Amino acid sequence: MALDLVVPVREAATNAQLRWALRSWSAHLPHRHVWTVGYRLHWLTEEARHIPTRQQGTSYANTTLAMRAACDEPEVSDPFIWVDDDVFVMHPMPGVPVVHRGPMRELIAARAGQGGPYVEELRATYAWLTGRGYSDPLSYDVHAPMPVGKAGMLAALDAAPGHDAHKRTVYGVLGGLGGEQVDDVKITYRAPRGFGPDSRYLSTLPDAFANGHVGRYIRAEFPGPCRYETAGRR
Repeated sequence: MALDLVVPVREAATNAQLRWALRSWSAHLPHRHVWTVGYRLHWLTEEARHIPTRQQGTSYANTTLAMRAACDEPEVSDPFIWVDDDVFVMHPMPGVPVVHRGPMRELIAARAGQGGPYVEELRATYAWLTGRGYSDPLSYDVHAPMPVGKAGMLAALDAAPGHDAHKRTVYGVLGGLGGEQVDDVKITYRAPRGFGPDSRYLSTLPDAFANGHVGRYIRAEFPGPCRYETAGRR
């Protein structure tokens, strides 16, 4: 049976990235239903199912709430595929492999001297996992679709140290998922580098999507609307 796709959606006027992400999933990622969780955009059709949530915390807290809501919704498939609204599937994918970014200690070492919410929660999640006996945990915080089993994810959310923990990593480590090590595919710049015909997945910051070469590349790959979009202004 094809699984459902679940995507957390923040409050936004249009969210062009989600529009083209949906086109990429429709073209390349077999699925049963798409569920948006959080904010429902005005241009979505009835085919896009929705779970409303109140978004009043950090982005990590909001997506944690969305994850729990998806796990609690009986009509969402179990397992389901969790995918962010800025992740594009660039080639046909008959299934979704488990992927990770390698040991957390290497990511932390590469960010020595850096700060910010991502790095702080990376360190906090690493300290929590190693304190529980996982001596060299992997990071599953990667911009790619992730298969999620409801019971395992709810257990991870209940165990995790707060709403801002790296929940994908906690789920992957506690569940012993293993998987394939990959480089993250987030494109943060406008320059024509870091992507190409061999890219399996792509992810972008809003400026890179709107004004960069990567955004033009993605839009050219998926020029036509999919069944989740209403007609009219984009």
